[in-house]
Amino acid sequence: MIEIVPIDTPSFGNRSYLAHDGSVAVVIDPQRDIDRVLAEAEARGVRITHVAETHIHNDYVTGGLALARTVGADYLVNGDDAVSFDRTPVRDGDVIVSGELRLRVVHTPGHTFTHLAYVLENRTGEVLGVFTGGSLLFGSTGRPDLLGAEHAETLARHQLASAHRLARELPGHTPIFPTHGFGSFCSATQSKGLDSTITAEAEVNPVLTKDEDAYVAGMLAGLGDYPAYYAHMGPANAAGPEPADLSPPPVADRGELRHRLDAGEWVVDLRDRRTFAAGHLAGTLSFGFNNSFATYLGWLIPWGTPVTLLAAAADQVAAAQRDLARLGIDRPAAMATGGPEQWSDGRPLASLRRATFADLAAEWHAEGQRVPYVLDVRRDDERAAGHLAGTAHIPLHRLAGRLDEVPQDRPVWVHCAIGYRAAIAASLLERAGHDVVLIDEDFAKASAEADVGPRENG
Repeated sequence: MIEIVPIDTPSFGNRSYLAHDGSVAVVIDPQRDIDRVLAEAEARGVRITHVAETHIHNDYVTGGLALARTVGADYLVNGDDAVSFDRTPVRDGDVIVSGELRLRVVHTPGHTFTHLAYVLENRTGEVLGVFTGGSLLFGSTGRPDLLGAEHAETLARHQLASAHRLARELPGHTPIFPTHGFGSFCSATQSKGLDSTITAEAEVNPVLTKDEDAYVAGMLAGLGDYPAYYAHMGPANAAGPEPADLSPPPVADRGELRHRLDAGEWVVDLRDRRTFAAGHLAGTLSFGFNNSFATYLGWLIPWGTPVTLLAAAADQVAAAQRDLARLGIDRPAAMATGGPEQWSDGRPLASLRRATFADLAAEWHAEGQRVPYVLDVRRDDERAAGHLAGTAHIPLHRLAGRLDEVPQDRPVWVHCAIGYRAAIAASLLERAGHDVVLIDEDFAKASAEADVGPRENG
């Protein structure tokens, strides 16, 4: 019996797959931390014979090359991709056989020009599923603009043609197994389901329900910003990534932490934002460790800046280090565990005032004081969907380059959707010398009372 094992990476919104027949296995789109894949194969007593890439990924550093070399497997990559390593080149129509498994290669351009899907069949030719990578997703498709805006319309039209090809050539009951769509910015929109079939997608997916011009117009109109670190992923994957080094970074003492802060390096506090607000080293940045951590750190950090990780315990550092390795930030410069009292070299700790939208309303309408400066750091699409009148808007991912727009002569009240991004922004602003108030509340609770009305922030 052939089994398909999903290997989820929630922090990047991606999914890899191991398919096996009880003896041999193939792996599709593995993440860089290949120990998880090796563990799945070992638990099932199977030997990995082939590792396949659906495309040169733009949102993470692949583990495909390292995995193939580790286990001695063939590394399947589109023969038309310009890469700097030896691979087994595959193209449309090729069939790869391993034990009872057959992978039939289908060229599905759209997310990239050389994107491939792999149809999984058994020895008798029965279709068991299709690994669609960043092409046909659950209720969506991969975005077509990651190779440059100038290619977006062309790739969107290819995307529609590729989806219709799969729908035309595969049985309706065929399960689809995408790589993206579970939170990845590579997806045009995010998936709500955990599984789907060709027939199900034909009923709900815009790429199969709309005509070409309507689909393309809707796709292009809905594309927002994507993380800046994506610019580094494609080149890294084409060059052939080295295996991830997940050994613990060196431990920094108080003097070294101060030295790194004074040098302008990024010293990142992984504790949750409320603990950070209560007390932290001045100059450190709040990136509470969760599934959004790596995306936002990778999006904001000047590429190549040394990173030191602070956490309550070493296991949190290890988990954060694993996520950073997935996007090519290898080996944190240093680490420290415990709390700010242990990290401080005797200087006073910094803190952030936390507030609610009701607090903002009271501040806004108080007599005899200057109107507060309120900064919304949500994305453009979130802002357009609804915002408080009279507030300033700088999306978090643009804040570092626009700090000179934020006034220094009064407190800056900062908010996002739930508080996570606002805490990052607050720490960036505090490091730049601002007096900051963190609005630590769900934006859905912003009532009419908190609306700043017609008054201006000037």
